[in-house]
Amino acid sequence: MLGIFERLAAHFGPLHWWPSDSPFEVAVGAILTQNTNWKNVEKAIANLKQAVALCPSGIKALAREELEELIRPSGFFRQKAERLQLFVDYLFTNHQGSLERLLAGPLDDVRQKLLALKGIGPETADSILLYGGHQPSFVVDAYTRRLLSRLEILHGKESYEQIRALFMDQLPHEPEMFNEFHALIVEECKTFCRKKPLCPSCPLVDMCPFATQSG
Repeated sequence: MLGIFERLAAHFGPLHWWPSDSPFEVAVGAILTQNTNWKNVEKAIANLKQAVALCPSGIKALAREELEELIRPSGFFRQKAERLQLFVDYLFTNHQGSLERLLAGPLDDVRQKLLALKGIGPETADSILLYGGHQPSFVVDAYTRRLLSRLEILHGKESYEQIRALFMDQLPHEPEMFNEFHALIVEECKTFCRKKPLCPSCPLVDMCPFATQSG
């Protein structure tokens, strides 16, 4: 894993992903980005900012219909509005309306609390933990599965938790590294390891069985 990280870092340089102004914006973005692309999330977040509602108290003050309209660009807006309001209700009931208070707890404890909330799965929880809470919790996405499958590190239908454990067990628990590694995997899969890959130019080509078989 460290070798893959070093190769990608040398090729792409530092990426410093996740664009946000606050931990709460990260959490909202992580919920809204489910089943859509980031450009649509940016539109929804811009709407919330314009309405001065991109904070727990701002979302709490909105009627469901108002929130749905503001986040409509993100798709599945009724479902996501419900999830955002349930998330905010949880913060006010248990953490005085403060996401920072929740994220300040022990990693495993906070992760389980997030996973217990409706509509927050492992990828969303880990995104909130890593990018919002600066906690060392690796984020696995479809790009991660694609890359590791082509490198033959994965061999079948490994679960999210099994894939996450590969990173958690083999790398130092440093949020900065996890942040960069996840961003590098995304960049690698958008640039080279696409659905129709561009293997010859890929920085991992000489260690990739898929590239050898394709060539």
